[in-house]
Amino acid sequence: MRQPLSRPALRGGLLALLAAALFGISTPLVQRLGAGLGAFSTAALLYAGAAIVGALSLRSAAHEARVRRADAGRLVAMAACGAALGPVALAWGLQHTSGTSASLMLTLEALFTAVLAWWLYGETMDRRVWAAMLLLLVGGAALVLDQGLQGGVQLLGLLAVLVATLAWGLDNTLSRALAERDPSQVVMGKALLGAAATATLAVVTAEPWPTAGAALGLLAVGATGYGLSLRLYLLAQRAFGAARTGSVFAFAPFIGAAVAFALGERSAGWLMALGGGLMLAGVVLHLAERHEHLHTHDAMTHEHAHRHDDGHHTHTHPVMPEGDSHSHRHAHEPMVHAHAHAPDVHHQHRH
Repeated sequence: MRQPLSRPALRGGLLALLAAALFGISTPLVQRLGAGLGAFSTAALLYAGAAIVGALSLRSAAHEARVRRADAGRLVAMAACGAALGPVALAWGLQHTSGTSASLMLTLEALFTAVLAWWLYGETMDRRVWAAMLLLLVGGAALVLDQGLQGGVQLLGLLAVLVATLAWGLDNTLSRALAERDPSQVVMGKALLGAAATATLAVVTAEPWPTAGAALGLLAVGATGYGLSLRLYLLAQRAFGAARTGSVFAFAPFIGAAVAFALGERSAGWLMALGGGLMLAGVVLHLAERHEHLHTHDAMTHEHAHRHDDGHHTHTHPVMPEGDSHSHRHAHEPMVHAHAHAPDVHHQHRH
């Protein structure tokens, strides 16, 4: 059976792009609001704001699958990588390098995410995608060389941002398995764990207390650039997989670099421009991918939010739901068809 031609990545791409915009805007703002603060206290405030968004956007069990006790270990690992190591490394790096170069370096998060998704989940990586990843890598090398010419402290700051991208790449890959859970629960759990850990470290290391203005600003940035952005990111992963979400999200650094420029930063040299151009080309090349072929769906039973108009959920209800998605445990019958698809939860077949 052949489904009508569709664009399954459109919804995921738009969600990832919104997530990228929110996160991209946050990077130069964190650099300004966190000036003079410790990396631990900055990270704690960011994820406290994210936890607030998670709590305010929770949905009922009838609409979203609940986070389970078995997910606790993965959630702790996500918090350690994405809500502790990542933001702490970024906060320190932003205080020791330019906002423009740091924003562009964050593009490498897409490279780490895609490679890890290919390695751990078997997500499709054709020649176009590998070429895109190579462009991202070469562009990142140009940024490192540019900052190395600026001096040792600038280079160390950029390398700290590189550590943050690796931490978030691990976080993104770990979160793929939770993409079918309520994203607000995942955001709240990860953010609370991360905020508690980094706040404890801030107290232990006697970091300076932020002013009321800086604290409120970082909470607001955390709510939008980390909490709401993460919620949208998880929904995008649900739609079209970890690697492709990471590629669209790679637009975030260019948004951040543009905001840094608008705020008056003029540190870009020809190497930074070259690196940024190569990274942008890599992102565009990856987004140009289209994947369609005859494939088989094996029988499976699981629970997640779904609709009945996507060609994959054919089970019946006494009263068929319309409109908004709903969640319950349901079974899929074996099916063979061809249509454009991405490696979401229903398309994880091997090639």
